[in-house]
Amino acid sequence: MTAIAENRRARHEYAIDEQFEAGMVLSGWEIKAIRAGQVQLTDGYVHIRNGELYLIGCRINALRSASTHVLPEPDRTKKLLMHKQEIRRLIGKVEQKGFTLVPLNLHFKGGLVKAQIALAKGKAQHDKRDDERKKDWEREKGRLMRHKVSSPGKAG
Repeated sequence: MTAIAENRRARHEYAIDEQFEAGMVLSGWEIKAIRAGQVQLTDGYVHIRNGELYLIGCRINALRSASTHVLPEPDRTKKLLMHKQEIRRLIGKVEQKGFTLVPLNLHFKGGLVKAQIALAKGKAQHDKRDDERKKDWEREKGRLMRHKVSSPGKAG
């Protein structure tokens, strides 16, 4: 699995419950742009319409060498492909339990572009602060351990 684009903000803003992999319906110019790394997933979210999943807010910037007869639309809504049973289960959880669907990353799998989406709940502000404190402490702890190991102490 080769990651193309990552939505780092999703893990900060949401508590991830379950992860799923979905195929994507893309045009030729979009595939070429994705292979060139011209994709941004930060503001993306998954919307359910008529029993189908759509990725909205995923920006794919067209390459300059895109064909002249195709009008590239960077913010086009992309349809996500999953089995009907999985989609029904996701719809049930989103409607009943207050979950939301967020894209985590785009990656290649067997030459195809797949979206990693997650069933998630929004974090409260204090949860985000707690996570930040834990991350800072882990970083500081690592720094202290490295400092302690690298300075062997004085012989007296």
